[in-house]
Amino acid sequence: MLRSWRREPTNSVGQLTCMLFVALATFAGWSGTLFAADDTVVTDKSRYSLFNSTPPQYMREFTTDRPDITESPFTVDAGHVQTESDIFNYAKSKPDENGTVTEKFLFGPTNFRIGITNDAEFDFLLQPYNAVRTRTADPARTSWAAGPDILEARVKLNLYGNDTFKHPGSTALGLLPFVDIPTVQNGVGQDHVEGGLIVPFAIKLSEKSDLGVMTEFDVRKNATDSGYHIEYVNTASLSYAISDKLSTYFEVATLFGNESPFGGIVTLDGGLLYLLRPNLQLDIGMNVGVTRSADSINPFVGVSSRF
Repeated sequence: MLRSWRREPTNSVGQLTCMLFVALATFAGWSGTLFAADDTVVTDKSRYSLFNSTPPQYMREFTTDRPDITESPFTVDAGHVQTESDIFNYAKSKPDENGTVTEKFLFGPTNFRIGITNDAEFDFLLQPYNAVRTRTADPARTSWAAGPDILEARVKLNLYGNDTFKHPGSTALGLLPFVDIPTVQNGVGQDHVEGGLIVPFAIKLSEKSDLGVMTEFDVRKNATDSGYHIEYVNTASLSYAISDKLSTYFEVATLFGNESPFGGIVTLDGGLLYLLRPNLQLDIGMNVGVTRSADSINPFVGVSSRF
């Protein structure tokens, strides 16, 4: 998902949290051979590619990386394109040490996901128009900045579970390296190349509920010098299918190693997803900041489609 988190010296809490998530994913990957064993017959789809599309009857269930922060380990079927967009995304920060509050408005940021092979996809995230309002203790000094933000390029690889995530106990694991490329210098987006690696994992708890967890390592530019530092993102998202069309999720997300004087970011998130058609989905959600460095509120509305 497109995050509105503000990327702000690494601490031991962040490292410990990250190690716990990596251990969980490692254990789950080993145990997946036990839990996911069933009599499912999996069609060989290795012959399908970007120029030889997967036939509709062999395509996987429509799944998205949004609206939660937790990425999924599943890829888009070969030869197909999936778009996932924020129609509107708003984030309001808590006051900083000087009493300054930042509001961010995102219009139309979209993740374009292109299936390359059965287990690999290429993504690029465009953020066409963002606006930032900065309000200081003196209302007369309120300022605005607006324009496009960074271009993010990603590759998602499914290590296992793409076509076998069907019964309780099934697991899936992926890798998602990415790089952020500055496109303009307008006071809205970042001015330096950054990147990282995301490791998403999922387990099917029951016919109606899934658990997704994710650990992420971000290489971020220091705010005060030319060096870089590592930030650690860890999330857990529990989803539940209320009906064939309506589902909900609840999520805990953390970011440590950031440069905020108030420490790490922790949010509690939730939302609803509604499947209008087999390949068209609407969503609405809210992220609520728990720690001082987190945004106070972050509501959003989005849409996803597959072609």
